[in-house]
Amino acid sequence: MAENYQVRPALATDKQEIANLMFFERHVHQHLDWKHPTDWLGSPFYWVLERNSRIMAVLACPQEKKESTWLRLFTHSESFPTEEAWEVLWEKAKGDLEKNGKVKVSAITVQSWMQALLKESGFVNEEEILMMAWEGKKKPEWPDLQDVILREMKKTDLPEVVEVDTNAFMPIWQNPLPILEEVYAKAVSATVAETADGIVGYQISTYSPFGAHLARLAVRSEMQRKGIASLLISDLIGKLLTKKIARLSVNTQSKNERSLALYMKNGFEFTEEKYPLYSFEIAGIGREKELK
Repeated sequence: MAENYQVRPALATDKQEIANLMFFERHVHQHLDWKHPTDWLGSPFYWVLERNSRIMAVLACPQEKKESTWLRLFTHSESFPTEEAWEVLWEKAKGDLEKNGKVKVSAITVQSWMQALLKESGFVNEEEILMMAWEGKKKPEWPDLQDVILREMKKTDLPEVVEVDTNAFMPIWQNPLPILEEVYAKAVSATVAETADGIVGYQISTYSPFGAHLARLAVRSEMQRKGIASLLISDLIGKLLTKKIARLSVNTQSKNERSLALYMKNGFEFTEEKYPLYSFEIAGIGREKELK
């Protein structure tokens, strides 16, 4: 057992040490995110395990939404046992998070060592994140929709786009304005679907090593099943083909049947890539008292 250590909140001054652990150490779990883990420094729910004034391990799960958060980073020095580093930091995380109320902590990982830690700690493999891809020479054709206009997204649209995103997705999949601003800044294509009532849908796509990636696609819940998502996809593929980009990837959840059906009818096929999603429910101290 390792001895003489302390757990404390991570500080902005820890950035270089944490970056070194991420770069040089073998055991690194990093959430697939638009922000680098060190960019979250200064946020609550970010801890380091320190021994002799040296950082031995890090765990971060800062929240964007009160009801849910991602395990954004876990890594440790090889001189500190994996299981102990995880046990110490995860117990600290659970204790601090439950004081803040009910929350679901989720993690996506294909690393067997990380999966083992999650399972041993009571995380449940709820579903898979599946990768799909469109590779073709001709875009899927869909008729124009009356009263729906597609146009290029402007930066000033983003606050309204966030409202669409929040309306369309469960909390764990929602992105706040700062994240969508980062995605938009990296976009190869960004489009909104608009009616007289305002923006009802949007897509933001970025470059990928093999073409483009459909990073976000959303339609307001009351406007779904009207062909708007398919129209956005068709328009996007047409624009990509003019840029000589003939591959578009996207990822979705294995339990999201409507999403899977949408992409399949637009010519997307499954790739071999898939990522298990693990989750852990923290009831919160107040909720635990109610249950007793």
